[in-house]
Amino acid sequence: EVQLQASGGGLVQAGGSLRFSCAASGFTFDDHAIGWFRQAPGKEREGVSCISANNGKIYYGDSVKGRFTISSDNAKNTVYLQMNSLKPEDTAVYYCAATSGTVIRGPFDYWGQGTQVTVSS
Repeated sequence: EVQLQASGGGLVQAGGSLRFSCAASGFTFDDHAIGWFRQAPGKEREGVSCISANNGKIYYGDSVKGRFTISSDNAKNTVYLQMNSLKPEDTAVYYCAATSGTVIRGPFDYWGQGTQVTVSS
């Protein structure tokens, strides 16, 4: 069974930082892409960032470029998301997700539980 276990999140003031981790199990880690989506109240889910464990290709959503950094530790089957210069508009529930194949675009067939990030002004 594929499992994605996320940790991190919390409450932070604007300009602060948080760090997510997502540990994967139940599949061959380097055959997939893993990343984060987020959904704020009243808004559609959006892609935040994703990394291919197979080839290292990285995607960032336009709203987080220059502020968020994604990385992977294939030996630990874990992906990290460092979130700096956080803004109130980053407030959302964040989800770790993994593709069924190696393509960053998807489909994302595996999902972890949501984690709340709240950024105060």
